Order: sequence, then C-alpha cells, then structure tokens
Amino acid sequence: MKSATKTTGIRARLTASSLIFWLATAASAASLNVNDVAVLHWYQADQVASIPIDPGPFAVAFDGSSMWVGCNGTSVLYKLRASDGAILASHSFAAGTVIEGLAFDGIRIWVTTNPNSGTPYGTVTSLLASTGATINSSSVGSAPLGVAFDGVHIWVVNQDSNSVTILDSNGNVLNTIGVGVRPQYAAFDGANMWVTNNDSSNVTEVRASDGKVLGNFSVGTSPIGIAFDGANMWVANSASNNVTKLRASDGKVLGTFPVGVYPCGIAFDGSNIWVANKVSGDVIKLRTSDGRMLDTVQVGGSPCGVAFDGAFVWVTNYNGAFVSKL
Repeated sequence: MKSATKTTGIRARLTASSLIFWLATAASAASLNVNDVAVLHWYQADQVASIPIDPGPFAVAFDGSSMWVGCNGTSVLYKLRASDGAILASHSFAAGTVIEGLAFDGIRIWVTTNPNSGTPYGTVTSLLASTGATINSSSVGSAPLGVAFDGVHIWVVNQDSNSVTILDSNGNVLNTIGVGVRPQYAAFDGANMWVTNNDSSNVTEVRASDGKVLGNFSVGTSPIGIAFDGANMWVANSASNNVTKLRASDGKVLGTFPVGVYPCGIAFDGSNIWVANKVSGDVIKLRTSDGRMLDTVQVGGSPCGVAFDGAFVWVTNYNGAFVSKL
C-alpha cells in the first residue's frame, strides 16, 4: 500500500468505493449482495468471529494490510494479520500505560498514551508499520486521546488541555490550537479536522492548512467518536445514546439517530456507519443515506474501538480479552 499523502487521492478512492457499494446494492439480489462476494465477505454481520488477545483491548486501526490493537490491560500494542488475527508484532509500553488512540499515516502507526495514575501528561509515539520498530516519541498536551492524519500532519487531541497539537512526520510540534472542553477524538474531511468536545457537547472544525478554527457545531450530549463518510461527519454522543449527522460543508445537522447505550467508537465502511455501544455491549449498523438502523450485533463486554479493513469491521471489547471481526 502506498502512502496516501494527497487529499485528491483519498477522495478518489473514497468516491470509487462509494460507487462500488452503490452499484452492488443496486444489482444485488434479496439473498446475496454482490459486494459481499467481491470483498470475500460471505456471511451476515451477526455471525461474529472472536480473535483472542490480551485483556483490555481499546484502540484499533488498520494500516492497509494489518490491524493494530492497543491493550490497556497489559500496556501492549499488537499488530494482527487482518486475514486471521495472528499476532505479527508487538510493542510494550511502560506498565500501567493507557493506550488511547491510534492512527496510520501511510508509513507509521501513531500511538497516544497516558499513565493510569499520577499527573496527567501525554506522549505520542510513532512506530514503523512494516516492522513495529519505534521511530520517536513526543510530548504533547495533557491527557491525549484521539490522533488523526490529515495527509501531511498528525493531529493529537489533548483532553485535559482543551487543545489539539499538530506534529510533523518527525514528531516535531508545529502548533497547538484551543478547541472545546474535554476534547476526545478527531476526523479529517479532506480539508478540515473535526474534533469532538465531550463537555461542550459540540464539535470544533479546524482548517488543516493553517489551524484556523472555522466554527463550533452543537451535537448530542457528551460526544466521543467521530467519522467521515465522504460528505458528512458522524458523531457518537455517549450520554444521549444517539449519533448526529452533520454536513461537512457547513456543519448543518442533517439528522440525529438513536443507537445503543453509551455509544463511543464509530467508523465508516464505504457504505454504512458502525457504532460501538459500550454499555449495551453491541454494535449498530446505520445506513448513511437516512440513518436507518440496518443491524444490531452483540459483541463482547464494553465495545469501544471500531475500524474497517476494507472487508470486515473490527471491534475492541474493553472488558474482554478479544476483538470481534464482523
């Protein structure tokens, strides 16, 4: 997989993916979706595969061929083969380290970490995705959670500093930008970065090119996860048990849709939105066009992270020692 450093390339792939899903849906028979055949996804989503791993899996990301899963129960980051979940590499952080967020930049995996006690500070570490070797570590704001890539720079969301830190590919701090109260995670729309603010119950839009704050947009109560579907931002509101769909071009709310209890992780699969509900222990599949609930899948205890690998959806189960592959 080549590094995706140009927004146009990202958009082109997304557009192609969306077209494939649309054509597959239009051509599918009632009992078989041809897109499922094309991506070798032969079974319905309610048939869950469980991949054993260390206790406390939380963050998850896809690097184009492998899944990366951070386990807070053991402070270990694992690289798993996407086809069967076999462990390919691992990286151990200091005992008690909480792995909060993961992002892939085309070459490196970026990991935000915090200690589970003491003064809240934070670090972001980059590892070479091909081998798992550590490249560098950088101090950022207080209690970093989410991390996202904009095609050029890395953005780290600092919960206790109410800010985001922008880093270059070498981990050098380029800028720090104030956002809302207790920001959590971020998603890039091809031009701007969107950040969820848990205690402000809104999202902040920041222009990636110069860090200018473009606006704050109200969503549900206590937003955590956020995902981009190619045109809209989807926000998981943990305290109102719903997701908000915002038009990325202007921040207009297009809909609010009920999901499970305490939604936190959220991801786009090229056609639908997947939401992990931590308290109800399930994952909800929503149609992006109208937010209609298409499926509810029971997974493990306290599902948190969600990622799509091009064929399957992966879910971390924080109160378990496995990840679910849907």
